[in-house]
Amino acid sequence: MLEVYPIGRVSFPETIEAGALEAAIARIEALPDALRTVVAGCRDLDHPIRDGAWSIRALVHHVADSHMNAYVRTKLAATEHEPLVKPYDEVGWTRLGDAALPLEPSLLLIDALHVRWSAVLRALGPAELERPWRVPTAPEPRPLWRLPLTYAWHGDHHVAQIRQARDHYAI
Repeated sequence: MLEVYPIGRVSFPETIEAGALEAAIARIEALPDALRTVVAGCRDLDHPIRDGAWSIRALVHHVADSHMNAYVRTKLAATEHEPLVKPYDEVGWTRLGDAALPLEPSLLLIDALHVRWSAVLRALGPAELERPWRVPTAPEPRPLWRLPLTYAWHGDHHVAQIRQARDHYAI
């Protein structure tokens, strides 16, 4: 049976350590190459990653969508007072006209986005990393440093799902 969380679920420390933040930023920087590598030579991009799940194509487009949102959330948290970040309908976005595109536009977007995002993250000081932001579903604000930790995991998680599917289905 294919794992939903092949690398486990995301977890957060009580406080951020420089090493954990640096590792997360390095993983964000490495994601574009990791995604390109895991999809290279795939014979069926429209194959689901497991029964009832999104296709490999949809997952790559989702990473682009999700990380664009995370980049904007990072900038909002760094520049506004406790911004409330808007969630988006991930499933609805997979039904829009760009969902059938080849992977390259999303891979190029991820390439450029991750260069900019990592530059923003590396320039933040300790006080900026503690700046709070909010989501409508949680009562307490979250510190900005949770964003890179979350999305470093998110990228690795989806690369692992694609790798697992390709190995299992031999695609």
